[in-house]
Amino acid sequence: MRRVRMRELSGWAGALALALMALGQVASTPRAELLFRDGDSLIVALLARSVLADAHGDWAMSSVLFLPESAVFTGIDALLPLDANGLLAVNAVLNMLALYGALRLAAGRRRDGTAPVAWSLVALAAFAVLAMTGISTARDALELASLQLTTTYYAATVVAVVVSAGLVRRVLDRTEGGTGSLVALGATATLSTLTNPLYAAWATVPIGILLVVLAARSLRRGRVVGPLAALLGGTVLGFLGRIPFGEWIANTGASYVQPQQWAHSLEYYAGLLAGRLSSPLGVVTCGIVVALIAVAVLRTARAVDLGGRFTAAVAWFLPVLVVVGAIALGTHAARYLQPLAFAPLLGLVAAPRAVTMPRRAGSAVVAGTAALLLAAGVLSVPRIAAAASMPDPDLRCVTDWVNASGRTGAGQFWTVRLPKLHVDDPASLAQVDHELNGYAWLVDRHDFDVGEVSFLLEDAQTVPWHLPVPAIPDEVIDCGRYRILDFGDAGLPLGPPRS
Repeated sequence: MRRVRMRELSGWAGALALALMALGQVASTPRAELLFRDGDSLIVALLARSVLADAHGDWAMSSVLFLPESAVFTGIDALLPLDANGLLAVNAVLNMLALYGALRLAAGRRRDGTAPVAWSLVALAAFAVLAMTGISTARDALELASLQLTTTYYAATVVAVVVSAGLVRRVLDRTEGGTGSLVALGATATLSTLTNPLYAAWATVPIGILLVVLAARSLRRGRVVGPLAALLGGTVLGFLGRIPFGEWIANTGASYVQPQQWAHSLEYYAGLLAGRLSSPLGVVTCGIVVALIAVAVLRTARAVDLGGRFTAAVAWFLPVLVVVGAIALGTHAARYLQPLAFAPLLGLVAAPRAVTMPRRAGSAVVAGTAALLLAAGVLSVPRIAAAASMPDPDLRCVTDWVNASGRTGAGQFWTVRLPKLHVDDPASLAQVDHELNGYAWLVDRHDFDVGEVSFLLEDAQTVPWHLPVPAIPDEVIDCGRYRILDFGDAGLPLGPPRS
């Protein structure tokens, strides 16, 4: 028993090292913009700050509620004396550790001749390599694995899908029982659908189809019915659970579904693929994904047990179905294709057979690998700290001026989000459109209660203003990439909120 515990602890230690390596590399590239400063990436931090301030917010969210992500970030914020960037870095590491835990669950119980911990680490290492090839600032690029390091781009849903596959595998591996796994599967499906309906597309539909196929072809149909019922029942409960959150959901996501745009969608995703293949790192990434899918197909054909066959099948069927579905529904967002990055990992843990080698050689390989992971993880910490603490004098200029003014100003979405997170009072910066209407999107609607503002914040991403009243700023404050248009005592009225 002690050896088993040590083996599991060693797996988590290795996963931590891989997480630090992945974050250290990504944070040292222009992609750090997506981790620490992107407008979309800051909603969880803003929501957590509101919760800890005991503010009774009236939030306008997208179709995603970010409930697990917000709970984790709020807990980190409450426990650690770090600034926003430090908290985002810690959260990125936890996201990778959560993915490792999900892969370890999917690898099944340890049995003679198997090495589920080692193969789970191999799978996470493959994902870390994919993440480290993400170097651009573009949120809509096929640099999908690096999105797992953010708090916004569905990290909890990614983990939930892998957990769901793992729980189904645990049930299929057993000859009897498995009630606990079924309850956990139902709870996972409920919470995941509640917070993000995309779970239904990434997990319920593909896993449900595979379970139906298994039920039709397997003699153990009774083992398949339970997971299918738990998955479908949990998903239905999750959609029902979204009803009380209706006031928070500013967009149900229905507008994103445009089947008539399938040809444009195909052209869009083909363009993203061409862009990814235009660089050596992109070619390497695509090659790894293709190789992982090939391994999954091979392991599906050669599987000797039901659980292993199911897990390997999910690894290739899920990304294929998601890509086809994304095009058929006319979508235009790279983040919807994240199963291409994480689902193929399941092929590596579907049949985690131990590699036979002489004891001394095996011990040397394990010790050497552990030493390399430890060293790489330790060396990554200064890189992460440097990226998270990198001075931003332009942002500091804005926050100092806003804090000292004691007044309320406004800015457009992509401009105002970062300063809004870092000022003393987030409500001192209202989020508006170019006509000064309140822009109720991933923000607390109470911010618009002020009625009027006396200064505007702008940068290169700001759309030219069309103000509701004629006004000339008394002063223009230059803050590097930002400009503050100060109208002094003149109040600019806010228009009605829109989303």
